[in-house]
Amino acid sequence: MTSTLSPVTLKAVDAPGQPTPSPQLEELYRGFERELLVPLWTEIGDLMPSSPRPAAASHVWRWANLLGLAERSAELVPVGRGGERRAIALANPGLGGAPYATPTLWAAIQYLNPREDAPVHRHTQHAFRFVVEGEGVWTEVNGDPVAMRRGDFLLTPGWHFHGHHNQSDRPMAWLDGLDIPFVHYTGSAFFEMGPDRVADRSTPARSRAERLWAHPGLRPVSQADPRPSSPIAAYRWEHTDAALREQLELADEGHAGVVEPGHAAVRFSNPTTGGDVMPTIRAEMHRLRPATRTAARREVGSAVWQVFDGAGMVRVGEREWAVTRGDLVAVPSWATLTVVASDAGMDLFRFSDTPIFESLHAHRVWVETEGNPE
Repeated sequence: MTSTLSPVTLKAVDAPGQPTPSPQLEELYRGFERELLVPLWTEIGDLMPSSPRPAAASHVWRWANLLGLAERSAELVPVGRGGERRAIALANPGLGGAPYATPTLWAAIQYLNPREDAPVHRHTQHAFRFVVEGEGVWTEVNGDPVAMRRGDFLLTPGWHFHGHHNQSDRPMAWLDGLDIPFVHYTGSAFFEMGPDRVADRSTPARSRAERLWAHPGLRPVSQADPRPSSPIAAYRWEHTDAALREQLELADEGHAGVVEPGHAAVRFSNPTTGGDVMPTIRAEMHRLRPATRTAARREVGSAVWQVFDGAGMVRVGEREWAVTRGDLVAVPSWATLTVVASDAGMDLFRFSDTPIFESLHAHRVWVETEGNPE
């Protein structure tokens, strides 16, 4: 039985590389449509371009605007079963209204009122939290309460039960990042609700996962097997800040270590493998000294950057924005990126889908050099 659906209308055209239009060719194309077939010769330019042509657009979201809308949402929208989270996703203007920052990455501002709980659940999507400002919320991951404070990078690997509870008298907002679009596209999502209330409402300064794993260069002998995601629950700002500061100090002393002059960067890593913190997401922190300009760079795969501190300018392709604390920028695949810090310097958080493309051996990078200009 043949289908009556036709996902595409084929039309014979008189163009190089195309067959000569004729009634017989038109009849052939109608047969393709009836059987839901598409010949490669009519689509090869779109399916196999000479370089990536992502649908996603470069775009900036202003943290101040996001925060204002999140605050208003907190007055009108409860947190509980059904909606699960007061999280507001960034929708890339090139993706037809889908709630995706890029084709593979989901980013959102999440907001909790004072003394409010976000219910426990788990899902196959990998998630993280990055805190631009504030404190007072604990995220509970598989029963382990983890404090959230400014500058902290916190993990919720896939299929870990997790909820959030605000123990303070002030609201708090943060950045959520997940691989929702990738999991949705591959049809591999599972979701399960947990207990109706956060199971552990304690507020330890350090989680059990940190006490076991977060000692520089040290791994518990009892935990020998590699894990797909990092077991470190929180990468604390004081360690990230020190690593960036000392990279730049070593460069001043004539030693190697920085990405380029005035530009220090660290990658959050999985201590059981030395690789990325999660199979589908890479996370980094960058520090630019005042007036530093990065080399122009293109990379297969998409990324989202968030200004953590300072201000500057971000140029993606032909578009350019002045950015300040909290602002988020989507960088599509193979779009040329340049960042320039203001006279105050700038710290930026970056997350990307690079591990996906590296595992597929499809990753490629181009960086501007003196002999290799844009």
